[in-house]
Amino acid sequence: MTTRNEIQFLLNDTLVTTGELGATDTLLDFLRINQRLTGSKEGCAEGDCGACTVLVGRLVDGKLAYKAVNACIRFLASLDGCHLVTVEHLKGADGGLHPVQQAMVDFHGSQCGFCTPGIVMSLYALWMENPSPTVQQVETALQGNLCRCTGYEPIIRAAMELGRDKSPAQDFLQSERTNIESKLSELTDGKRVEVGPEDNRAIIPASLDDLAELLEAHPDATIVSGATDVGLWVTKFLQPISPAIFVADLDELKNIEVSDSDISIGAAVTYTEFEEVMSANLPQLAEYWNRIAGWQVRNMGTIGGNVANGSPIGDAPPILIALGAQVTLRKGNERRIINVQDYFMDYGKQDQLPGEFVEKISIPLPTGSEVFSAYKISKRRDEDISSVAVGILVSIADGVVENARIAYGGMAGTPKRATTVEAELIGNTFTADVVEKAAGKLGEDFSPLSDWRASAEYRLLSAQNLLRRFHLENTGGPDEISRLSHIQQEISA
Repeated sequence: MTTRNEIQFLLNDTLVTTGELGATDTLLDFLRINQRLTGSKEGCAEGDCGACTVLVGRLVDGKLAYKAVNACIRFLASLDGCHLVTVEHLKGADGGLHPVQQAMVDFHGSQCGFCTPGIVMSLYALWMENPSPTVQQVETALQGNLCRCTGYEPIIRAAMELGRDKSPAQDFLQSERTNIESKLSELTDGKRVEVGPEDNRAIIPASLDDLAELLEAHPDATIVSGATDVGLWVTKFLQPISPAIFVADLDELKNIEVSDSDISIGAAVTYTEFEEVMSANLPQLAEYWNRIAGWQVRNMGTIGGNVANGSPIGDAPPILIALGAQVTLRKGNERRIINVQDYFMDYGKQDQLPGEFVEKISIPLPTGSEVFSAYKISKRRDEDISSVAVGILVSIADGVVENARIAYGGMAGTPKRATTVEAELIGNTFTADVVEKAAGKLGEDFSPLSDWRASAEYRLLSAQNLLRRFHLENTGGPDEISRLSHIQQEISA
């Protein structure tokens, strides 16, 4: 295997080639300390506040695609072969303020200014992708940017006016696109990359087979994909992760295949990359999907990573378990397929052998007789970790429940099915009385813990109410659904 001992990427309009880095070096530290590009700020160091937002462009099927990401939890090694754009690179046609920046000035969208560069970069990414967004789309793009000074109304007005007044067609990143694509193509050499000292080693495999070979040689290596979880191991807990193997840009882990019966996704497919396919084939998840983290995190975080890290409060596992999804695990050239529900063995323990990795996930699509929904309860509506999450799939024929798969997160040490509740539903008519009796059995399936996110009592009541909500949404009228929503809001308050 031919190996390269340096990473290479474009930083704004400059080629960066360096081998002076380790696995735990973050992009934000590189920008602020090494490059003295201090427009990107460190606020939370965990991907929550968006003050560090930058754009990262990579080639997708030969075309350049930019995404807004958090520099604080993005590792520098993951930039190999990419185009990094910071707020310092923005400029207008006359060399002055960029249209996004000018709109923020015109509508008084900045007060203390700390968060402003990150907000500008998020709006810039949205503007290039969607020049005429709706208010809701602007709000979605700003999910990962916290502003406590100005408030969001002037920022939203700036974004809306920008969409009406300016077109990105003549923007400098558009005019430079062909040139940037050519340069990134030249950087793609098909080599394995190994950089850093032995105690802080970063490795980028050349291919999927190379990844399998590396993990056989380094079975205890840390696999890093979106780094939305591993990034916090470093920034918050100062954990070593060496050797770290970076897989986010392996094209073979980016495949999405749709058939009449299921969807197969590679382990490195991000939430954003899956969104269009999800909306077309699982529209029941649209609202839920929009509440997974913020825009920057969805641009980085992967569904495979959300499964592999084994978190009991991960947003994806309850959905996948309810749908009966399967995970393909690979070690060397050997593969085995297990149900996602069986992958989670105990808190912090997954059914994954040393040297084995998640290769893909297969998600069965609901049939005509199956009703499916997913819900999430959290302290903050947007960009927050689940207190309780649930995926519910019920098969009904002639009013009778033939099968049920109900999986909760946040209720135990692992994502887990409510088997007693399922048994109470199966074989009975799908009525309010039956659902109420089943909800009463939830305490037999779970003994939730109290923590700073929610008390045990709140978790159990919320989990029961979500089951009631599922029944009302699929049998009751809008008045009943509205009433239940108000009850849940009062409980949350």
